[in-house]
Amino acid sequence: MGVSTLDVTPKEALVLRRQYTTFLLLCLRWLQRLLLPTPPLQRPTLDLLWALDEGHLPLLVRECPVTMQYLHLLGELDWSRFPERARNRAWPGPQPQKRAPFVAAFLIKLNENKPCMSGLRSFLVNHPGLIWLLGFPLAPSPKSPWGFDPEKSLPCRQHFSRILRTLQPDQVRFLLAASVALVGSELDDVTRSDNLSPFGDEISLDTKHILAWVRENNPKEFIPHRFDKHNQPKGDPDCKLGCKKRRNLPTHDGTNTTPTQEGMPAGSIEVGDYYWGYASGVVATKVGDWGEVVLAERTQTFDQGDQTFFFPLMHQTQQHLGRRPTFGAFDAAFDAFYVYDYFHDAGGFAAVPYAGRKDHRKQFDAQGLPLCAAGLAMPLRSTFHKKSLCLVPHQCGRYGCPLSLDESGRLACPIHHPNWAKGGCSTTLATSPGARIRHQLDRHSEQYQRLYRQRTATERINAQAKELGIERPRLRNACSIANQNTLIYVLINMRTLHRIRTRKAQRR
Repeated sequence: MGVSTLDVTPKEALVLRRQYTTFLLLCLRWLQRLLLPTPPLQRPTLDLLWALDEGHLPLLVRECPVTMQYLHLLGELDWSRFPERARNRAWPGPQPQKRAPFVAAFLIKLNENKPCMSGLRSFLVNHPGLIWLLGFPLAPSPKSPWGFDPEKSLPCRQHFSRILRTLQPDQVRFLLAASVALVGSELDDVTRSDNLSPFGDEISLDTKHILAWVRENNPKEFIPHRFDKHNQPKGDPDCKLGCKKRRNLPTHDGTNTTPTQEGMPAGSIEVGDYYWGYASGVVATKVGDWGEVVLAERTQTFDQGDQTFFFPLMHQTQQHLGRRPTFGAFDAAFDAFYVYDYFHDAGGFAAVPYAGRKDHRKQFDAQGLPLCAAGLAMPLRSTFHKKSLCLVPHQCGRYGCPLSLDESGRLACPIHHPNWAKGGCSTTLATSPGARIRHQLDRHSEQYQRLYRQRTATERINAQAKELGIERPRLRNACSIANQNTLIYVLINMRTLHRIRTRKAQRR
């Protein structure tokens, strides 16, 4: 007598296999929740987690290499004292949401080269350990093996953009100051052992143009009156029109000199490139061959001149270092008396190329009086305060020919200068020491040349910032662009910190 078997069709067998697989997955999830404890929903700040031993971190964090990477990259910043929104304002409203997790997420967005907030949000959803590590409010979920739902724990992408737009400048600059302090403390022993200049003693300053995300910056778009400063682009209500000067660069033969005999057609010379956008000024310092560090930054609209960056950046640099830098390297745009005064008062000097004509450079005697063409000291006749058409109000002095003061009329100009018939030579200068230093600085000395080479620090910083997307941000307002620029420089400093530590470990 044969054994009867249950007849099952292939379609029914497939359904049974699917049900069996689903049952096994549910059992595994149940065992996982039973045997592996879920990470706590309440956790300390990122810097306190960085100080913990890895064995005390949840399994969700330890088993994710990306999460551990960002714990070591960003964990040392002083997140415990991050300045959140003020709660004692006139209308307190509801409990404000913490901004520190969003700022840390923005740093991850820059490091991962995510151009938009939707890409950042998808990246965080795919790495739940980062959501737990950064400190976002978690949405409990008993069905999830981690104890929270990654999708529901994150706000929408519009809220990410809103937070970036409403961040206060002091909040992101707090992290920049913290990164400067970390790198400075790490380089203290290096500067002593290698006989290098103290950290931040030699600085350089430069600006980087930023193109606004508007149609007017697209050369393929036909837009009448594209460069009319009164026609504000609709895509960005804050950007301004500016010019990136190029000092008459020819486009044919590649030479850099202006023709002296035969003129070149105007169409073959580029006098500058016009953009709608912003400019980012950065102060950097270079410590030997260990790397470059950003000390201060400031973002302004593109219609502001380079010299307007000087005093705000120097004030910020002095706050971050706790002292004035002694030496500075700048391009010709900063050839102004107050730049020389600043570093002269600090006990050093500024390496700046002379921007005027060489035949207008003046000589001075031992008392600081300018010399005329005949080599005679020109006495001070009067002073006045210049308050208009200048960035810094200052005192100016009028100096005149000494021979014209002779009442007998027997003295005459020894070189018969053409101005003698008009009362003699005269000149007007600022009375501060920087006005004389500008003309007397030896720009061929070895010390000047060595210091001026420090300007390459800002060029390398700008190259790194360009790779992080500073030149063409996909943002449409000044606040978001300024906050993102500061975070770019924070990320550059933290990368430099880890390169320094890696090299020190190799040296040991």
